[in-house]
Amino acid sequence: MKRALLLGYSSLFLLACAGKPPANWAKGGAPLDLFPSRWVRGDVTVEITPDGKVMAISSYANTTEHLMSVDRAGRVFDIDAKPVALLEPDGRVLGPGDSSLGFVGAWSASLPNESMAWLAIMSTGEVVNFSDQGARTPMGVWVGGCAYTPRAHQLCMLVTHVLSMRWRDTRPPGSYPGSYPPGYYPGSPGIGYPGAGVGLGF
Repeated sequence: MKRALLLGYSSLFLLACAGKPPANWAKGGAPLDLFPSRWVRGDVTVEITPDGKVMAISSYANTTEHLMSVDRAGRVFDIDAKPVALLEPDGRVLGPGDSSLGFVGAWSASLPNESMAWLAIMSTGEVVNFSDQGARTPMGVWVGGCAYTPRAHQLCMLVTHVLSMRWRDTRPPGSYPGSYPPGYYPGSPGIGYPGAGVGLGF
């Protein structure tokens, strides 16, 4: 039961990993700094470990799941080491087959074919989602190594962007942009609770 809440995390990237790796995958993309960091979002915490693993920790279900991994060459790959995304030096994020996954800078990220930022990480570590109407929705806070260097901040921005795109595409009907991961609906500020019949899986 507990594992079922996070069972779908690892399958999040199966579709993204279909096809050829980005053209520059072997060479690598933007140089990044990797430090242990945590993105705290209510009952779900996303942790970047010293070796680049991105873990989802559910305090509600008392479970931990390996979502994906990142490295210092701008690569994002799944738990089977298959390519998910590559951050190019100019900020473009490319998926398999060089498909566009948007743009990630040190402080903000935009969606594919969009010029305006949809996410930002403030100097305080706070993650903010911007709606089309300009409304700001808090999405938790990063603590730890993100603030050490601009390159570390960009790595956290990359993780935030990739995961948030998946959460956005799979969140339950009626939930608002930037809301909690699937299965978690906004209760009191900063607190989520599991939705009936909906797991945390992507």
